[in-house]
Amino acid sequence: MSTESSRVVSQNVRTVSTASVPPLQALEIPSRLAPTPKGKPRFGVTVQLHSGEQLTVADPRATRAMVALMDMNALHGGAASHYGGPAAFAELMSATHGLMFHGAHKAGREWHEAFHFVNDAGHCENGLYALKANYGFADLNIGELKKFRSVVSPLSGHGEAHLFPQGVLVSNGPLGSGVPQAQGLAAGDALRGKKRVTICALSDGGAMEGEAKESLAAIPGLAKKGKLAPFVLIISDNRTKLSGRIEADAFSMEPTFQGLEKLGWKYMRLEDGHNLQGCLSTIEEAISHVTLDPSQPVVIHARTIKGRGSKKTEASSTGAHGFPLKNASEMPAFLAEIYEGATVPGEFLTWADELKDWEAKKAAQPKVDAGQLPPGAALLKKTPNEKIQTGVAAALIKCRTKGLPVVSVSADLQGSTGVADFQKAFPECTLDIGVAEANMISMAVGLSLSGFIPIVDTFSQFGVTKGALPIMMASLSNGPVIGIFSHTGFQDAADGASHQALSFYAQVAAIPHVEIYSLATSSEAEALITEAIESFAADRRAGRVPPTRLFFLGRENFPQRLIQEGTTYALGCDQIVFDSSGEFAMKAVTVVAGGSLIPEALKAADLLRVKGIGTVVIHASAVNHPDLPTVTGALAHTGGRLVTVEEHRLTAGMGAMLTHALCLKGEHFRVKSLGVGNHFGQSAYSALDLYKKHQLDSVAIANAAEELVSGG
Repeated sequence: MSTESSRVVSQNVRTVSTASVPPLQALEIPSRLAPTPKGKPRFGVTVQLHSGEQLTVADPRATRAMVALMDMNALHGGAASHYGGPAAFAELMSATHGLMFHGAHKAGREWHEAFHFVNDAGHCENGLYALKANYGFADLNIGELKKFRSVVSPLSGHGEAHLFPQGVLVSNGPLGSGVPQAQGLAAGDALRGKKRVTICALSDGGAMEGEAKESLAAIPGLAKKGKLAPFVLIISDNRTKLSGRIEADAFSMEPTFQGLEKLGWKYMRLEDGHNLQGCLSTIEEAISHVTLDPSQPVVIHARTIKGRGSKKTEASSTGAHGFPLKNASEMPAFLAEIYEGATVPGEFLTWADELKDWEAKKAAQPKVDAGQLPPGAALLKKTPNEKIQTGVAAALIKCRTKGLPVVSVSADLQGSTGVADFQKAFPECTLDIGVAEANMISMAVGLSLSGFIPIVDTFSQFGVTKGALPIMMASLSNGPVIGIFSHTGFQDAADGASHQALSFYAQVAAIPHVEIYSLATSSEAEALITEAIESFAADRRAGRVPPTRLFFLGRENFPQRLIQEGTTYALGCDQIVFDSSGEFAMKAVTVVAGGSLIPEALKAADLLRVKGIGTVVIHASAVNHPDLPTVTGALAHTGGRLVTVEEHRLTAGMGAMLTHALCLKGEHFRVKSLGVGNHFGQSAYSALDLYKKHQLDSVAIANAAEELVSGG
């Protein structure tokens, strides 16, 4: 800025006397966290404090046992669950909570007045549910644990403050997001003049995220300037992520952790994170240090074993990230191994017997012959069910086999998105950069500018949140990518709100030169992704910049194909999946559904048939550039009646984009739009549970269509 302009600015700045400004005073927000447990844990073990005092803390074996049992309950409901992470954290969390509760008792105040506790490792939250049930914290008990991940339980797959505020201060799930929020809590305490200790639990995978790395630098820097209250970070370093071993698949995190001391942390290494006494002594020392000297935060780098408690899970390449048992008959032996020859508590054996009884009763149920199926249901049964991801892998392998320069860049979820089979076939064309979605997409931009066709993959929620800015920069840099973003909407039912992308279209649809597609079947995935890769190559060869194309798909199994054999898929073209409008004159409705809701739309068509109403079911494959010819053609046969349905917020979703485009074209129609309101989701055993809860299922679709026909 020039001297002259500086002078002008200074002349226009109003001088404020600080004497006239009231002191900074925070607004009071009553804590909703449950009070400090009054008694000892139901299943406890004794450790010794530095003072020599004996302290009873939660038995880590009980934590692992309850995690295994509640995971089996969830498995019976159809939900996936985590075992490896909470098993690795068991001793560390037992010691941490024992010290927090003991410190609160000793000081004569509530634990949350003396401590903030933040769990960044959301996939380990079920271990905290088990630990808290052991104490009877927040009225948790074994009965509540049995409903884990169900639609009637606040105990979601990852910790969610909007559902379980008695036990969760900061929601978690997306790795790396908890550390900066904990940083904010410590900054808030510093501003308020409080010396409350903030303790944050972080996994080694979470430490790979950009958000976490930024905080790892900021926390000691701010603390040194007196801007933070006491802060302790506990890292569980088991060198394992969801898809495998970190060092083998990506790169070693050891230099990152060793470098924390240079950043200003007091670095405490705990070689055996499963030695309960060692954990307690180390954490107690850390709390004492930061309490005396808040200017230097402490990081405890604990070496742990993912899947601890069973030789099989410990040896697994993923550390049993998911639940390792297939049926309840395996449970007694699994519990016995966890307890290493000691007596397994009777309550756990009774719980295991209940699980076995449930399986026996289910196996004894007679199979019901569905009889002759109506047309919609028959179409759903016409081809076998499989994951849409099968088509993703087929397309990538096919294109690389043809010689196209396809390169896969992943951020640990390739086993869930369908890319893993390509990576196995072409390891030389594979880059796993660890748990770092933003870095994945930005790196792919560089590969694109280097002449490759980069494929990035992750869950939809992470792709559109952590990836939105890199996707925009891809367009600005003329470095387009192809994205495979799975687990859309409520398809990630069991993991809960933090993983459920309910605004995934809205967050990327308006970025220039980005095309968004919804996938409903594996055959569609294979065809459209193949076309996208071939088109990408053709554009580059012709000197044109291809668009970034993002493909969104679900998690569950779907029919291999829903359109007629011989009918081709094409980018930008929706598919008419079902049409009974000709059977019912003008008493018919067009239903435009997104991806995973096509089966519900077909079931709705059967319900409407019974009431004498015809249906045209369209899959909205092209989302942010709607296929108006296909939709307007259908509306002409259904009296201009339109129902849109999607597992997305109504705001800026597929329905909003489609109806806006129809209005701009001057089309006359009446519409009922079904989508998600102004709220988050929650865990459930299946997506259907959530479709019903949020009125996106076949009954809701049929009711909306019937209202249109009746003039409502």
